[in-house]
Amino acid sequence: MVDAALIQQCADPGLKPAIVEKFIERAGSQDPLAVTVRSGNRVVLVPKPATPDEAMDLIRQHIGRDVVRVGITQYPAGLGVLEAGELKRDLVDACANLHMGTALFAKVYRIVTKWYGNPVEEAFDDAIIAWQTGYFEGESVFQAADPGAVRVDMPATGNGALKPVNSEATSDKGSAEDPNRAGIRVDLSQIGR
Repeated sequence: MVDAALIQQCADPGLKPAIVEKFIERAGSQDPLAVTVRSGNRVVLVPKPATPDEAMDLIRQHIGRDVVRVGITQYPAGLGVLEAGELKRDLVDACANLHMGTALFAKVYRIVTKWYGNPVEEAFDDAIIAWQTGYFEGESVFQAADPGAVRVDMPATGNGALKPVNSEATSDKGSAEDPNRAGIRVDLSQIGR
């Protein structure tokens, strides 16, 4: 578990600490020097770096040929980098990695939540998958424009499930009793345009 003080100090303020914890638990690493290398669908076994210098050397060896994820948030190392010499040591600094990674994940989470139209539990799950693959609905989430202010879910206490931030906005007793009074669940107005 990542230290709560580190999350409070370094994580992007756009995400609640509980969401940051769930994000790291599901898609990150406890080791700030963790380097994960993928070639296609295969994970490339690499030696575990013992120092930041070893981690940076390992990243430079694989950047450009393979997908390289780094640090606590498993941040995509090659994002915005044209040459290996442009890589910054921030990638393996716990605080800097947490800040960069949570800021980028917040954007990914907003993209996915906006697609769903409202905060739902599946948005968080799909945001984790989009973070891991780099894609959501065929679009590169790391290169996509930030949709701006989008309300996202808060993890519920206990079982790790998600609940809406504003539960009254998503519950409508009338719709549960009378299906003819239910609001639109899926917007089909854009089909065929």
